[in-house]
Amino acid sequence: MAAKALASPLPSHVFKDLFKHHPEAVAAIACAILVFLGWQSLNLGWDGGGLFILAAAYVIGGFDSARDGLTTLLKEKELDVDLLMIVAALGAVSLGLWRQEYHLIVDGAVLILIFAISGALEGYAMQHTERSIRGLMSLTPDTARLLQRGQERTVPIASLQVGELILVKPGELIPTDGVVTEGASILNQASITGESVPVEKTVGDEVFAGTLNGHGVLRIKLHQPPESSLIQRVIQLVQQAQTEAPPSQQFIERFERDYAKVIVIAGILLGTLPPFLLGWTWEETIYRALIFLVVASPCALMASIMPTLLSGIANGARRGILFKNGAQLEQIGRIRAIAFDKTGTLTTGQLQVVNVLATQPDSTQLLRVAAALESLSEHPIGAAIVQAARQQNLTWATATNAQAQAGQGITAHLEGQSVVVGKAAFVQTQVKNISTHWLEQSQQLESAGKTVVWVAQAGDLLGLIAVADIVRPAAAQAIARLKQLGVEHVVMLTGDNPRTASSIAEQVGVDQVYADLLPEDKVEVIRKLQQQYQTVAMVGDGINDAPALAQATVGIAMGGAGSDVALETADIVLMGDRLERLEQAIRLGRRAQRIVKQNIAFALSFVVILLVLTFAGDITLPLGVLGHEGSTVIVTLSGLRLLMG
Repeated sequence: MAAKALASPLPSHVFKDLFKHHPEAVAAIACAILVFLGWQSLNLGWDGGGLFILAAAYVIGGFDSARDGLTTLLKEKELDVDLLMIVAALGAVSLGLWRQEYHLIVDGAVLILIFAISGALEGYAMQHTERSIRGLMSLTPDTARLLQRGQERTVPIASLQVGELILVKPGELIPTDGVVTEGASILNQASITGESVPVEKTVGDEVFAGTLNGHGVLRIKLHQPPESSLIQRVIQLVQQAQTEAPPSQQFIERFERDYAKVIVIAGILLGTLPPFLLGWTWEETIYRALIFLVVASPCALMASIMPTLLSGIANGARRGILFKNGAQLEQIGRIRAIAFDKTGTLTTGQLQVVNVLATQPDSTQLLRVAAALESLSEHPIGAAIVQAARQQNLTWATATNAQAQAGQGITAHLEGQSVVVGKAAFVQTQVKNISTHWLEQSQQLESAGKTVVWVAQAGDLLGLIAVADIVRPAAAQAIARLKQLGVEHVVMLTGDNPRTASSIAEQVGVDQVYADLLPEDKVEVIRKLQQQYQTVAMVGDGINDAPALAQATVGIAMGGAGSDVALETADIVLMGDRLERLEQAIRLGRRAQRIVKQNIAFALSFVVILLVLTFAGDITLPLGVLGHEGSTVIVTLSGLRLLMG
């Protein structure tokens, strides 16, 4: 049985899959076999059969290059390197038939073979990049568990409608974006944010397609169509980045077309003048001209940029850094100055209680009274106080007769006593005999950029509660590391008051602060920075900072998972909402720059070396092709280094 299995041929679908996914490799292998058989036939004296086999090798190995070259010539009226290779190969055939030196035809076949192998290797290298990027697409399942009338059934994700309920069991991938309506669990959001630390999710929280459910069972309600999920938008943006050539690549492509014309003209001159000027034979002249066409072609130069940038984009996507296109990957490495928005960027953007100063040793009464009144308000400051009270598991009675004074505070009755919560001037009208100690305490807190809430009950002061938008824990370290990287100037832009702005600036270590700014004022600051530093990045939340993000050389959004505006407005999105990823983005951009420069220098140097060897007469056509295509493969593989981390 085993022997029979070993002896049986491979299933036909294996060959179909191989040809479907790797046609260049199949063509190169077939070409290699035919070249070997043709060469052996000529050695055995079977000239007719050998030439026929070599002709088949030319057709199979050179078909794609001939088609691409002729398409470019006929449709765009331009020459490219593919056509130059085919002309060189056909020239070798013509010279070999003319002189009846069939080894020249073998040389041309080897040229086609090496060109085909190079194309297969480049195709494999680019597919490797593609696989890394398209790995995002495999993060979502094809089906979901739909709940209807208490019954569970499996349906394709594409058929799901907004408002429907789906069930996700432990260990399963979330099939599409939605809001948790029942259950609690811990989700691994690494596919979205690049952060492997699990995140707790409970009723009311949004979850994202492609994230991995932990131990809990979740019922999720769809709030948008499956095709609009965050992971799908990220995939679309990354695919768009693949198709948009950055300025450097556009320049190289324009250069290639002009360069190809120069090569053709130089090849014609080299193929006609040496017999008259240098005394070469016509055979040697044409042979050297063919080698010149091969070695002078800018294939390696063309492969110097895009593989590198695409690899960098794929690398960034794995880390939770979304580059909109290759141009931004190039630009981020050149940044000399960075402007940060304050709220939501250097700070968390969420108010929290940071100080509770009570007149009595026990501060629970202070928090309980404040929470009782603030629970009736929708103001962010009130929400922060209520959250702080709940974190201490405090309970409170319901306040009655509440009256809010806009911008001042709230008065009410609580357990038969009058209470007041609000600004100092508002509360002081309800309280007698406030000591200078509490006035000094309030001034100190305010000078530190905090908002102070006064609380009084039955005419007596209960104490002060200070609320602030706290600095992100990693902000100061992130800015310090940016300066170590060589970023020359770091500024903070905010619409907040100068006192609060200065307090935050001191904590994080920025060089300069611009406060009391409107959105158009931020744009003007960016313009002034660009005049001084040329390349300026703006880091914001992607909403009220949109004009400044657009004006900056590179706009970078702190795109907490699911931020639509961040995905739309910025050039780069830090999906994990973490400032430390900015340093990683700059390092990635600088590394991409270095690799591109190395590749260009190597490609140009190799062309010069091959040209010198060509005119010195020390190189054959196959060796010229090997050197030329080898350099192309080397720079392509060099660009793929960015995939490795």
